[in-house]
Amino acid sequence: MLLQIHEPGETPLPHEQRGTAVGIDLGTTNSVVAVATDGTPEVLRDAGGAALVPSVVAYGADGVVEVGAAARRRLLDDPDLVVSSVKRLMGRGAGEARALAGTLPYRVAPPEPAEGGMVRLLVGGRRLSPVEVSADILRALKARAEAALGRPVERAVVTVPAYFDDAARTATRDAARLAGLEVLRLVNEPTAAALAYGLDHAAEGLYAVYDLGGGTFDISVLRLQKGVFQVLATGGDAALGGDDIDHAVAERFLAERRPEAAPTVAEVKQALATARLAKECLTTQERGEWLVEIGGGTSRHRLDRATLDEVAEPLVARTIEICRTVLADAGLAPDEIRGVVMVGGSTRMPIVQDRVAALFGRPPLVDLDPDEVVALGAALQAEALTAGSDTLLLDVTPLSLGIETMGGIVEKVIERNTPIPVARAQEFTTYQDGQTGMLFHVVQGEREMVDECRSLARFELTGIPPMTAGAARIRVSFAVDADGLLTVTAQEKTTGARQHVEVRPSYGLGEDEMARMLRDSMEHASDDMGRRLLIEARVEARRVLLALDAATKADAALLPADERAAIAAAAAGLERLLAGDDRHAIDAAVEELERLSRAFAQRRMDKAIRLALAGRSIDAVAAEAAPNPTE
Repeated sequence: MLLQIHEPGETPLPHEQRGTAVGIDLGTTNSVVAVATDGTPEVLRDAGGAALVPSVVAYGADGVVEVGAAARRRLLDDPDLVVSSVKRLMGRGAGEARALAGTLPYRVAPPEPAEGGMVRLLVGGRRLSPVEVSADILRALKARAEAALGRPVERAVVTVPAYFDDAARTATRDAARLAGLEVLRLVNEPTAAALAYGLDHAAEGLYAVYDLGGGTFDISVLRLQKGVFQVLATGGDAALGGDDIDHAVAERFLAERRPEAAPTVAEVKQALATARLAKECLTTQERGEWLVEIGGGTSRHRLDRATLDEVAEPLVARTIEICRTVLADAGLAPDEIRGVVMVGGSTRMPIVQDRVAALFGRPPLVDLDPDEVVALGAALQAEALTAGSDTLLLDVTPLSLGIETMGGIVEKVIERNTPIPVARAQEFTTYQDGQTGMLFHVVQGEREMVDECRSLARFELTGIPPMTAGAARIRVSFAVDADGLLTVTAQEKTTGARQHVEVRPSYGLGEDEMARMLRDSMEHASDDMGRRLLIEARVEARRVLLALDAATKADAALLPADERAAIAAAAAGLERLLAGDDRHAIDAAVEELERLSRAFAQRRMDKAIRLALAGRSIDAVAAEAAPNPTE
């Protein structure tokens, strides 16, 4: 073994040996990179002093890739070569992307079997995945950081929306790896924003983070106490980003220009760029006029702030409703919140700040740039993970995680809004006599039935000893790490047979779908529970019928004719009830069947005891039952 020896005072710091760690906010509209030194974060800017890197990538025919402002400028001349807002497709499958195609400023490629259901974009003749496009944005951020710092940058804390599921988080980590960055941790954007405000040092109590970015909306409630950041509840909806306001304004402009013609992808891109500019200008001025140039033709469009507010009002109202739901999840009233941190460029809009102030009864915190605050918090966490910190982050799971049981019912192992990292376990058992294997289906969602939740993974555990139904004990453990990534383990306790799976689906659930699942779980809670109870009753009835059928075949001699007839009639009646929806009738029929077969079960137990004791003395049995004094 070789040792590298340095003179006193010249030993390099551990994090310097592998390059500086930075914080990155990989945004839908804009991205930012920052670094922290001695607890002070700083956004890294280009030569012109700009902090924001537009999350736009242009792929030239000559193979040159441009990112940021240069790529955005190419929208006017070569819109088919430009990709923007790609974050909306992170972790999605091809089917989901095609469903969204009408709202995306790029074309989705037809699926190919070799691509395993992953979405591809058609850009200048290329087929590119969202991971590849995001990697190009991250490379540009890495290059900016290295130019500003004058040293290599190899590690980063990358922020993600609180509602990113496992597939989207995995896709983000994969994009960073393609860009040459090791992800120290994925941090939820609201938590990073709270860090940036220095709330861990300056205040304690309950705070909310309202994050309205380009493509996502998140609201999180945190409890801050002596440097501990505990997320109590989180919620969101991807259909409420600033991009959606841009779309509404762009549709207005296009309708004024060509009210009867369907716009092309190129026209949508250019109208969106103009709409975004109009929205930003109307944040500080009352009215204006903008030009839309398409195909050599130019049109003028007037817009004032009052009209923009009318367009944005339904979207902002939905964010406020989600805020109320998250507060209810946390068991809090709006006036219990000490401060509201505003994140995302869209929170600059006066209507957004007014509605948030009205809900919480106090002006929101806007003293930090909402476009930069997340990256600043990520930089603080990057420094904490490489140089140490007294701050502890406790994020939560956005949706419940569970496993499918008989009848297609979901047994939740980790409930949503559980602090992470977390590990939970439950024991399951076999359903049929002699069963030697179990198929496990891991799901995510709030509904009671598997077909209304999202499938994450399937795996099989074999080697279970053949025993009576219900005798085997299989312990299923769920572990969610600090990045929100899930690992599931199943182990049979008698033999030690074990199966392990890291949940890495090839595509995932979009944030809007996650929000829909939450809304559906609340709207259908009563119906779902009734359906669950009915299925549980049917499963239990079927188990009793199977066990009774096996028992009567094995010990027919122990069953008198009159009892056999009564049990058969009761079993037939139960079979008929299973075709209906009367749960209470099924439960009553099961109880009656168990009452009728109780004497038969007792005779079987007596027989089993006689067989076990045959040929053995009472003294020998007593000696086996006596406690061992050496234990």
